[in-house]
Amino acid sequence: MDTTLVIKLGYRGGAFAGYAEQEGQRTVAGELRYALETLFRRPFELVCAGRTDAGVHALAQYVSVPVTRDELNEHLAHLHRSLAAITPEDISIRGLFEADAGFSARFDATVRAYRYRIACGNVQPVFGWDHSWWLRAPQALDIDAMNEAANHLLGEHDFRSFCKTSSAEAILADGRSTCRCLNKLQVSTVTEVGEDYVAIDVEGNAFLHNMVRAITGTLVEVGSGRRDPSWVADALAACDRAAAGPTAPACGLTLERVDYPDGALRIMPIVLSKP
Repeated sequence: MDTTLVIKLGYRGGAFAGYAEQEGQRTVAGELRYALETLFRRPFELVCAGRTDAGVHALAQYVSVPVTRDELNEHLAHLHRSLAAITPEDISIRGLFEADAGFSARFDATVRAYRYRIACGNVQPVFGWDHSWWLRAPQALDIDAMNEAANHLLGEHDFRSFCKTSSAEAILADGRSTCRCLNKLQVSTVTEVGEDYVAIDVEGNAFLHNMVRAITGTLVEVGSGRRDPSWVADALAACDRAAAGPTAPACGLTLERVDYPDGALRIMPIVLSKP
């Protein structure tokens, strides 16, 4: 293969068993693989920027697949339209790019950015119903306390306390590290489509299984007044999942952005109709 096709995907995760393919389950990768193999009439190996869990959404998931120059040229005029037609309505083909041979959507990513949305109070969200955590708390979350707690997690640390236990055990047994680096962890209030949310924005080089959702659940413990901000530093140092807060529901999490080195992705034209 002498070049790489890179697909930018968006999806509503509620009806998927996650990104990664699983036998007998409806997955994002399974649907995309079917579309590619239908169009190109051959098997494909897909590499994604980060495997999202069941119920997690994406605005900017990137998938790389090696192709030949001849294949790309053959399908270029109708590639976007064809993929959009074959994939289901809860997947959006948001962009097509070309990259050099050997490019990996996973290993060449420099930053991954997530947003977790929380709808607080007794009023049920409308547009945010399926992409936010409705937290029916009697009082508002303390944003300042949550940001104070979040500061303890910035930088490079062993995030074992914020990783699904079985996943952390597998990583360590394989000789790999549970250290990750967060360069942004900020809590704010936002208004989207007329509805108010507490937004937790997280950026890092890579993430562990359930990491953002575990961080969210931990920060909510602080914001609700059940824990002091300094407790988060103790939870981090413990390197024990039981030391941190609960895992927040999947529905509130969205993969918002993935960054790559300048020039790595070359935009391909989206042809809406035949000339």
